[in-house]
Amino acid sequence: MIPFVCLVLLGCACLWLAWIDFREGIIPDWLNLAIAVVGAIRATAIGGWPLAAEVIVEGALIGAVIWLLRWLYFRVRRVQGLGLGDVKLLVASTVWIGMAGVPVQLLIASLSALAAALLLHLAGSRMTRQTTLPFGPFLALGLLVAILLQQSDVIN
Repeated sequence: MIPFVCLVLLGCACLWLAWIDFREGIIPDWLNLAIAVVGAIRATAIGGWPLAAEVIVEGALIGAVIWLLRWLYFRVRRVQGLGLGDVKLLVASTVWIGMAGVPVQLLIASLSALAAALLLHLAGSRMTRQTTLPFGPFLALGLLVAILLQQSDVIN
């Protein structure tokens, strides 16, 4: 029962996150923290403290790697390509899907963001290299799809 309630809470949090990021261009730290805490509660309910500790450590590792890639991108291009809220969301997401699910999440997020950019372009919006598009909603979608794929044993 606890894992199901956690999934419902995650779905609500992802919708709220998408709404806030589209409107304000920011993902609140408290929302990322809530997603991570609920994920840790779910992990504890499923596999006890060892699983919770494992996914928290994996989240920290993913966070460090993504933050480093963000920093390197800025050093090369002199422009931020990914916000810190997105990095923190990937940390929180890893608590839910583990390191194995992150590539799937990033693939789904990237493809859906590209599709959205294409639709905006086709609708007449001018899309340039400087056009910004909040990535958090697409990461949230990727997280939910990755969880569904894990639940159906497509990825593990």
